[in-house]
Amino acid sequence: MDQNNITRIEYQGKEILLLGTAHVLGDSARQVREVVERERPDSICVELDEGRYQNLKNPKKWEQTDIVQVIKSHRVGFLIANLILSSYQKKMASKLGAQVGGEMLEGIRLAEETGAHLILADRDIQTTFLRIWRKLSLWEKCKLFVSLFFSDGEEDKVTEEDLQNLLQGDELEQMIAELRGEFPSIGQVLISERDQHLADKIQAAPGPKVLAILGGAHLPGVAAQIGQKHDMEEITSLPPKGKGGKIAGWLVPIALVALIAYGFVGNVEQGLSGLTTWALWNSSMAAIFTLLCLGHPLSILTSFILAPFSALNPFLVCGWFTGLVEAHFRKPTVEDVNRVPEDIFHIKGFFRNRFLRILLIIVMANLGSVTGTLIGGADLIRQLF
Repeated sequence: MDQNNITRIEYQGKEILLLGTAHVLGDSARQVREVVERERPDSICVELDEGRYQNLKNPKKWEQTDIVQVIKSHRVGFLIANLILSSYQKKMASKLGAQVGGEMLEGIRLAEETGAHLILADRDIQTTFLRIWRKLSLWEKCKLFVSLFFSDGEEDKVTEEDLQNLLQGDELEQMIAELRGEFPSIGQVLISERDQHLADKIQAAPGPKVLAILGGAHLPGVAAQIGQKHDMEEITSLPPKGKGGKIAGWLVPIALVALIAYGFVGNVEQGLSGLTTWALWNSSMAAIFTLLCLGHPLSILTSFILAPFSALNPFLVCGWFTGLVEAHFRKPTVEDVNRVPEDIFHIKGFFRNRFLRILLIIVMANLGSVTGTLIGGADLIRQLF
């Protein structure tokens, strides 16, 4: 096997072997097996957290996803991010005729077979996604959505040779540098912080010889972090929500109520006219955006009715209720869930896949309500002044 993918480090009397792999490379599982058979490690560390470990052990778990519970627990954003990441890996693996996480599964199997300690070394993925989201600026969030949903959709042919090249340090460092250049917060949370978390877990693994199976992107960073002190409490905690979002969430309703009240003080008829105009703009835009997603008629009606109330109360989110109604009348099937990896990267896929369409409707109903609030608010100001 290619010894360039292995880094050996001596740390406090133990030998640590870092094996760099590509998560979708068909040859990675064989490499893991060869290293374990030759080195006989006392501990095998894998780049997984408990949630992804369970998903790999039970690949049909996605079929049991309850979209209603996801909406009620306010985890739609996390689910979308997780779906994009896992679907991209499955898409790449499909092109190469490989299994996503095959090298991790092989490491798990060999740990059980040889009696080595199995260490789940990665940080909880939900923590990672939430840290990314809360650290992104508004401008970075907009750029990220544009890059995800408005790409040209062209698919480049990927070969195993391409992925092997990506395992080389120079190319990896260049890719990571580009990521950090465009999205500094994503590069910091997704790469640097996880390098620290992985290194801490690896160097604490029991036994004189430790094997860590890592994605190639983490190999240089983890190697540099072995032997360093890490503030695990800080990198595993959730940063507080930005005060700007909280303030804006209440400023808009307060401003709207003040404008409407001002209209009534001057003239009751004028106040009613302004209130009606604003509410119609809000309701209509939310309903139109839901209609554009081919939502169920009752979903469209729900967004129409609830949009003005959600605009005046940040605790009521129009999209959540609209999504719940859509999920009730158009329940996703197991086939919809299974087709997510293929459908998520195509606009048509969002419309034909009930699971994805519910997520799209939630986002679009909220976007329509916000749009209606801005247009209706501007119209209200025009009428009053």
